[in-house]
Amino acid sequence: MNIAIILSGGIGSRIGGNVPKQYIFVNNKPIIWHCLRTFFYNTHIDAIVIVRALDWAEFIDEQIKSIGSSKPVFYAMPGETRQYSIYNGLKEIERNGFESNDIVIIHDAARPMVNNTIIDDCLRGCIEAEAVLPVIPVKDTLYQSRDGFSISKLLNRTEIFAGQAPEAFLFGKYLSIHECMSREELLKINGSTEIAYKGGMKVKLIRGNEMNFKITTPEDLINFENILKRDI
Repeated sequence: MNIAIILSGGIGSRIGGNVPKQYIFVNNKPIIWHCLRTFFYNTHIDAIVIVRALDWAEFIDEQIKSIGSSKPVFYAMPGETRQYSIYNGLKEIERNGFESNDIVIIHDAARPMVNNTIIDDCLRGCIEAEAVLPVIPVKDTLYQSRDGFSISKLLNRTEIFAGQAPEAFLFGKYLSIHECMSREELLKINGSTEIAYKGGMKVKLIRGNEMNFKITTPEDLINFENILKRDI
C-alpha cells in the first residue's frame, strides 16, 4: 500500500496576510486543491493523510468533495515543527493498521505543481532503496561564508543538489527512527530525508522537476499565477 501524507498545517508567514499560503485562491481554486487533485487521481496512491489545523477542516473537506475521489482520507493535527507534523501523520497511519513494509510519500500542500511522474518515480524508487529524495542540480556558483560577510569556502556545485518533495520512505523503518529520537533531536530536524539519512536508511536520489517549486514568497505566488494563466 502507498499512503500519502499532505502537510497543510503551516501558517505561511513569508507570504503575509492572515490566510495560510496553501489556502490562497489562484485561478478560482485554493493552492492545496491543485496538490490534492494530483494525489487523489494518482492510480498508485491508496490512501491519504492530511495534516491540518481544525480551523481549516471544513474547508479541506469541501475541496475533497469537489475533487470527487473515493479514496480513504485520514487526518492528523500539525505539530510544533514540520517534522513533528510528519510524525503525527505517521502515527495516524499506524493507528489505521497499515503495514511496516508499506510506502509513505510526503508532500507539502504549498507545492501545487507536483505531477504523476515524480510521484510514481518516488514510489518506484522505494523498491530499490528505503527512501527516495527528488533533487535538482544547483546552477549557480556556491560560496560558503561563516560570518556572512566574507567567503570561507568555494563549494563544488556538481556535488550539490536541492531537495524537493514529495519524498518516499518505507513506513515501518521511517516511523521507528522518529520513535527512537528524543523531542530535542526531532525539533532540530529540517528536512524529511534528513532524519532518514541520520537513521541509517538507504536513500536514493531521483531527478526532480523545477516546476515543482514550493510557494514561499510573494514572487513564488505570482509565478504560479502566471503559469496557470499561460496554461488556460
